[in-house]
Amino acid sequence: MKFNFLIILCCTVTGIFINAQTVKEPLYFNEYLAYVKDKNLGLAAQKYNVGMAEASILTAGIFPDPQIEMETSNNGVSKDMGHTIEGAISWTLELGGKRKARIETAKNEAEYSKLQLQDYLRNLLADATLGYIEALKSKALLNVQKESYQSMLKLAKSDSIRYKLGDISKVTSQQSKLEASSLLNEVYHLEGTQQQSVTALSDFIGSDSTEKDVNGDLNSFNRNYNLNDLITQAVNERSDLLASKQNINTAASRIKLEKANRIIDLGLSAGAGHNTVANNEIAPSPAVNTVKLGISVPLKFSNRRNADLKIAEMGYSQAETEYRQIENSIRMEVTQAYQQYSSAQKQLQQFDNGMLKEAENILKGITYSYQRGESSILEVLNAQRTYNELRQNYFQLLAENAAALIDLERKAGIWDIDF
Repeated sequence: MKFNFLIILCCTVTGIFINAQTVKEPLYFNEYLAYVKDKNLGLAAQKYNVGMAEASILTAGIFPDPQIEMETSNNGVSKDMGHTIEGAISWTLELGGKRKARIETAKNEAEYSKLQLQDYLRNLLADATLGYIEALKSKALLNVQKESYQSMLKLAKSDSIRYKLGDISKVTSQQSKLEASSLLNEVYHLEGTQQQSVTALSDFIGSDSTEKDVNGDLNSFNRNYNLNDLITQAVNERSDLLASKQNINTAASRIKLEKANRIIDLGLSAGAGHNTVANNEIAPSPAVNTVKLGISVPLKFSNRRNADLKIAEMGYSQAETEYRQIENSIRMEVTQAYQQYSSAQKQLQQFDNGMLKEAENILKGITYSYQRGESSILEVLNAQRTYNELRQNYFQLLAENAAALIDLERKAGIWDIDF
């Protein structure tokens, strides 16, 4: 007895140690979403676009740089006519509001980049949440299969004892044992699927998520929405439509910039020179200083070819057309997402009406009858499979309902997912 007690104790301690080694760090949705916002590499890369666009505003406001010219010459190498030293500074005087037009265009482009970043974040949060839902679903399906396996393993052990006592046949005992082995293989398969779904979250949080244990309630995705309100919300708030509208403003500012670029700029210059004494016997001259002022006017022959302006005008028309196309697509997308979500909600109601509970009661009843010898092992197996399929379908549907709600909120431009 003492020896058996020691064996049991050692096994228990070893089991506790093994379980302690395999305990995974819990990961909750709010924590996960914070990782996505702070550490996602794709989002970090997109933020550089905003920084570069804002830096372009400073570049657009820069005035043309002045130029300094220095020149010296020998007026007569063999004639002794003296030397000339000249210096000048010149710069371009921009006319037509070019600088203002550049700044306005750069500001519009920066605002467009910010809205594109918001739209990237909108889709990132939705995709990351869908990945989290997939991991939760895999975990739930794995738990269902484990419970089914444990239940069948318990029945197989009971049948083994009953066979030794002569209550059931060897074939019946073998069948329950075979069913338990089959369920164990399915457990192994779902363990791999669950591990893959958790590992896939690494792409969203920018670090390894393999040893994380996702937590959350798939029953938290129930909302009551009005379709017309959702469409209005989407048209007013969706970041991709706002970005498209901003793109129209950007295209309009490009037209202004091209028109401003067609106006001539003046080149202004000012300089001074010094001529040294000329000792030439024929034409001697004293040292003199000179002052120069100049203006240059470019001949804009290129203005007769207004291709750049036409391109800017076509870009504006294209931006307007894209805006109307996106607006129409949004109405369709929101409507379809709402229909999908409504369908998932109706299917869930079937389970809420007691379908799962009824299947569980049937399984318990048939199992009890089987243990009393009043029903066959096939009836137990069929009841067990029906109950497992219903539970699996239930979690599948919960995940589909959650995905439908996430997609609906993505399409409507709102976000209140929290579970």
